[in-house]
Amino acid sequence: MVDLVTQGPAKHDKTMMSGVRPSAIYGKIMNKIVCIYKAGLAVAACLLALTAAAFAENAHDVHAHQHGAGASGKSLELGTSAAMDKEGRLWAVTREVIDGGQFVVLQTSTDMGKTWSSPEKVLQAPEPIAANGEVIPKIAFGSKGEIYITYTKPIAPPHIGDVRFVRSLDGGRTFSAPVTVHANRDVITHNFESMIVDRAGRIYIAWIDGRGLKEAKARHQAYSGSAVYYAVSDDGGATFKGDYKVADHSCECCRIGLALNQQGNPVALWRHVFAPNIRDHALAELTPDGKRLSVTRATFDDWRIDACPHHGPSIAYGPDGVRHQVWFNGKDGDGGGVLYAAATATGTIGTPMALGSAQASHADVAVHGKHVALVWKQFDGQTTAILAKLSDDGGASWHDEELARTSADSDQPHLITSSSGNVLVWRTQNEGIRVIPAGKEKP
Repeated sequence: MVDLVTQGPAKHDKTMMSGVRPSAIYGKIMNKIVCIYKAGLAVAACLLALTAAAFAENAHDVHAHQHGAGASGKSLELGTSAAMDKEGRLWAVTREVIDGGQFVVLQTSTDMGKTWSSPEKVLQAPEPIAANGEVIPKIAFGSKGEIYITYTKPIAPPHIGDVRFVRSLDGGRTFSAPVTVHANRDVITHNFESMIVDRAGRIYIAWIDGRGLKEAKARHQAYSGSAVYYAVSDDGGATFKGDYKVADHSCECCRIGLALNQQGNPVALWRHVFAPNIRDHALAELTPDGKRLSVTRATFDDWRIDACPHHGPSIAYGPDGVRHQVWFNGKDGDGGGVLYAAATATGTIGTPMALGSAQASHADVAVHGKHVALVWKQFDGQTTAILAKLSDDGGASWHDEELARTSADSDQPHLITSSSGNVLVWRTQNEGIRVIPAGKEKP
């Protein structure tokens, strides 16, 4: 069992905005569902109907706007990620349906998103691809311009799938056939993958894994949540070593945040299930040989709920070693919602700062030198905005900006770094892929 290193919690910021909080309503609903289920299905049907009615009255269409559902209620697959190559060209990876089949496709832009190339298929044959909410295709570059792409291939609901990988060694003209990253081939959860390339060119791919739950069930033992695993390639994606376990008892359906620390080592941040059932966050450094290091508790919200909120954290490091992190919880009142905090290079965590209003969701963070960008979605009942807190002094002070807005469906906001600053990439149903500077530095 991995040792958990805990650090004392900081007091919460007291500047939370008033109003009905959809996250709090969500938390209440999920707690009620668990209790109702245990009480019996007949009672469940009645009380669930009452709970749903209360939710509708207090938070109109929150789930749809936070998770990209269309006006018809059908989920739209708008999940998009992007990265900048050394020449300043922007690459975006998405899922598209072509002739009835699902494909991962690439588009490029040489003018920061003003114009885009025609979508090019990465896969030669179609296969199911997850591209919504917490699980979307990812793209990264190797030290010699190699293009690496990961995605999850869904197999069965709710989260059973395989983590897939393709690469191009010729600038995107051709791509390898997809391979499954994990050695484990059980029909279980392999999902919510994240990818990062370290300074030595090693590729790290982490995912949420269900084998611990399967093994516990076979032994008739209790097991909370899932687990975090990863694999490593030190030959440019030709082969992967693993599967390496980081920790048992992760949340089942929240994305994993990955970032390189000051030393250039990859660090994972994920929602963890602390005993007895606290959905806070944990942190661990990943090693190229799979050696398991200490798992450190990274948040202290004490949010107790027997459910997964589909709302993972994000992490970034400054050149001074400061860790910047954003996350979510569904607690009532002060200390709930979307939060940001910084931790010193020695691990001391500052007081969390609330982001946005009661309708804030799905934050991201990026750091470029002393410039720190925090972005999140916020729905006002009619439109969805991407709001930001921006700092030019490493997080010592902040100013607020609205970066974009749409009246239709949208992906979560994603921040990337260019050679000249932080950049927001946001795909919307009406406007397509939008690229917007996030801060004073202009790409």
